[in-house]
Amino acid sequence: MYVPPKFSIDDDLAWQVVKDAGAGMLVITTPEGLASVFVPVVASEDRRTLTSHVARANPWWRSATEGIEVLGLFLAASAYVTPSYYPSRAESPGVVPTWNYVAAEVRGRLTLRDDPQWKARQVRSVTGTFEAGRDPEWRVEDSPTQYIEQQLKAIVGIEIEVLSIEGKAKLSQNRPLIDHDSVREHLAKGSLAEQIVARRMADNG
Repeated sequence: MYVPPKFSIDDDLAWQVVKDAGAGMLVITTPEGLASVFVPVVASEDRRTLTSHVARANPWWRSATEGIEVLGLFLAASAYVTPSYYPSRAESPGVVPTWNYVAAEVRGRLTLRDDPQWKARQVRSVTGTFEAGRDPEWRVEDSPTQYIEQQLKAIVGIEIEVLSIEGKAKLSQNRPLIDHDSVREHLAKGSLAEQIVARRMADNG
């Protein structure tokens, strides 16, 4: 991922992007070409691993050899920016459209897990992560044991040893302050996706 200095973020913020995104695209190279799958992920406390699972019926995992490199792409905010939001264009009309976004890229090595106990722990981990704070919180134990056992047989676990992470927050930092603030104010009145970018811009200063 190309990250100009103005748009770079540190590892702590990059990991927050992964957490905020919740799910991401995992991409691998196979003999037939590139293959991707979109899945929710959970990062270990030490940030050394990401875990997830995929449907056994999904051919993605069958194309993945042990230890293959995997690229995880995570997007936490994304919105189009029109030049009409730039007050400075009145004096400097040389402007073009762009896109504001906050993203992270994780590189790692893949291990597939098919042990029932490992998968059960992972399912509880991902459920606990995304149910946290809900009222009521749904738990795996809320479903019949036999049903859960059948569901576990229908998935394959994914474990990624994290090799590196890189984050990027492109939020109009390269524009004059008057343009930056105008973009934020306009996006704040737009769609939900645009409002998310506006909040990121406000947090980013």
